[in-house]
Amino acid sequence: MEHFNILWYQDINTYAGVYPWIDFLMQSVATVTPYLFIVMLFYLWFSKRKNLALFAGYAAILGVLINQIIGLFYFHPRPFMENLGHVLLSHSADSSFPSDHVSFTVSIALTLTAFKTTRTLGIIAFILGLFCGVARIYCGVHWPFDIIGAVMVAGLASFLVLRYQTQWSELNHVIITMYHKIIKKEFLAK
Repeated sequence: MEHFNILWYQDINTYAGVYPWIDFLMQSVATVTPYLFIVMLFYLWFSKRKNLALFAGYAAILGVLINQIIGLFYFHPRPFMENLGHVLLSHSADSSFPSDHVSFTVSIALTLTAFKTTRTLGIIAFILGLFCGVARIYCGVHWPFDIIGAVMVAGLASFLVLRYQTQWSELNHVIITMYHKIIKKEFLAK
């Protein structure tokens, strides 16, 4: 399996450093994508889909938390730690498996696909999350199996949020009520 992981990595990373415009595109996708997803959550929040924004946010947090737990028990070196490929991004020498960027983005995307009003947005977000994963391989900071593992973690995180949606809804109610009280207090103070 590890041999296949290395070969697949080399197939994707082999073009790094060859075409500056592709390097720039991939570096941008690899670093900026999570911020786009945060903007997406704010968009949902302010477009009166607060519950969906919160569900997707919980899934993202849960996905990254699961990654941290995996990291406590399993360490896998990043490609640059094995002196393989071309590195286009600076990154700490921590465990590569699974990708936090992909777990974060794909958890949001999968959760959004579960709701009719955000399904199209979720599908587009899912594709963007996978592209982020490919970009991180291209930039030399992740292996292909890191991305596959992250998608599996994201699926678990999204499933847990959707499966226990009723319980999460109670937390949503508290957060949204607090938000409205703060906003109301701000307007009354002016």
